Amino acid sequence: MRRTAAAFIALVAWAGLVIQFDAVLGRTESWAGAAWVMVAYFTVVTNLVVAVTFTGIAAGLATFAAPRLAAGLSLSILLVGCVYHLLLRGLLELSGGDLTADWILHTATPVLVSLYWILSVRKGALTRRDPLLWSLYPLVYLVYALGRGAIEGRYAYPFIDVRALGWPATLVNAVVIALGFLAAGYALVWLDRRLGQPDGRASL
Repeated sequence: MRRTAAAFIALVAWAGLVIQFDAVLGRTESWAGAAWVMVAYFTVVTNLVVAVTFTGIAAGLATFAAPRLAAGLSLSILLVGCVYHLLLRGLLELSGGDLTADWILHTATPVLVSLYWILSVRKGALTRRDPLLWSLYPLVYLVYALGRGAIEGRYAYPFIDVRALGWPATLVNAVVIALGFLAAGYALVWLDRRLGQPDGRASL
């Protein structure tokens, strides 16, 4: 059942990525150009990691089923959903494939991956160091996005648009999101400890 559920999640994520790629390809008319546009976004990169990881789980590869990886991926894809619904939803008018991919990548995969972690991943294996390790992923993306934006003159997200906001406001936004990510990470560790103990008591 776990591998079947993982296969379904992988299929959903791959479908969202393919639909989004097709929509972007229609505007760029270049496979390389479409791919380059897509990898500018944390949403796309994280959904790609979801698709690859859950494909590995469905194939029975133990490395991809590690509780620490599943929890960190759940946290990252939840960041995708929360930031989108709190800060970005409604900023653009979408239709066709863009609209379908938008729902899959920002809503469906965050919900499905979170449910998979709650229902199918072994609990009690996480430590207090894990949120710090998980935070390296969005930190690396931030450096990449800021560097790419400085070179291209276009930033993937309005809350890290240095040209429009300036460095102080951009860094404040980054710190706020980072603190929220860390807080959610420690909440996830607490929940993991609670669900992993037979008596239901949580401890850090």
